[in-house]
Amino acid sequence: MNKYRRVIKPKDEVVKDDTEIRVTSTGGVSTYVSRAVKVFNELEKSYISITASGNAITKAVTTTEVIKRRLKGLHQITTLKNQDVVDEFEPLEEGLEKVTETRSLACIIIKLSKDSLDTADIGYQAPLDESLVKEADPEELMRPRGGKGEGGGKGKGKGKGKGKEKGKAKGKGKTSKGKGKGKGKGKAEEEK
Repeated sequence: MNKYRRVIKPKDEVVKDDTEIRVTSTGGVSTYVSRAVKVFNELEKSYISITASGNAITKAVTTTEVIKRRLKGLHQITTLKNQDVVDEFEPLEEGLEKVTETRSLACIIIKLSKDSLDTADIGYQAPLDESLVKEADPEELMRPRGGKGEGGGKGKGKGKGKGKEKGKAKGKGKTSKGKGKGKGKGKAEEEK
């Protein structure tokens, strides 16, 4: 495929509904959770729809589980489907033809609702037991939890440079006895 370049198609300008949360593989779970809390509490909607495709499916499921453990009484319907994506490649050299490749992309749609949903649906899950739900203050859920990574600020790690401290010497020298393979006097004399 060195002789081809993928044709970038313009994205469809679809008007996104307030109740839809599109999860990507690069977004943060806490961002999606705070958006869901905002839709349920501030916008006073009775349901949200979480959609994802490809590598983002696991993040969508994680987000859903966190939301269900933060808000009480959410019914869930999960739908899985495949979407065919057609990629078009144009040749970089003359004499070659355009190539099209069709691949199947897995998609998930998770609907969370305060109202009861169709219990006969194959993807239906009843609300979690209230003892498993840790309902937090809506303002606390909406604000971001803080930076990326482990801990914030400058850490004082273990440097490997030469310091001013006198430590144990590792080789043969004046400050240590060393473990050389030279002519030793035996263990009995060393313990004096």
